Amino acid sequence: MKHRVVGRRLDRTTEHRTAMFRNMVTSLLRHERIVTTTPKAKEMKRFADKIITLGKRGTSHARRIAARDVRDPEILAKLFGPLKERYAARPGGYTRLVRVHRRHGDNAEMAVLELVDRAAAAEEGEKGAKGAKGKGEGKPEKTHKGAAAEKAAKPKAKKAAKGE
Repeated sequence: MKHRVVGRRLDRTTEHRTAMFRNMVTSLLRHERIVTTTPKAKEMKRFADKIITLGKRGTSHARRIAARDVRDPEILAKLFGPLKERYAARPGGYTRLVRVHRRHGDNAEMAVLELVDRAAAAEEGEKGAKGAKGKGEGKPEKTHKGAAAEKAAKPKAKKAAKGE
């Protein structure tokens, strides 16, 4: 019987699973968006929300606990700085899970795990940075999402050129 047993094993050992979640939460906090399989994303959601809650506390004890999982000092500073301010009024639910497609090869269901106020924060960042940029205004940076969108558009362009 599986009474009071929480979480998915994801066919990994405990050490592998915790290391994977630590890496994924660091990537999530760095890029504010990751693409992974749906079961991993569901488990990551629980893990990431706990880390962000530690960031909201802002105490030195919370920083030490978060540092066990987020080993990058730059990301730790982001967690206890801008993300703390961004989610100060939010009582929970800092991440969003969106199912996107099935992966070619093994047909695994894929999902996007992203921070909730990501778009609003990006717009604010652009507004503040436009005055300081100078020459490079208006040029969007290529992100992982942009590269994927370009790849997806190429086959469509080829079909259009053939007249299909």
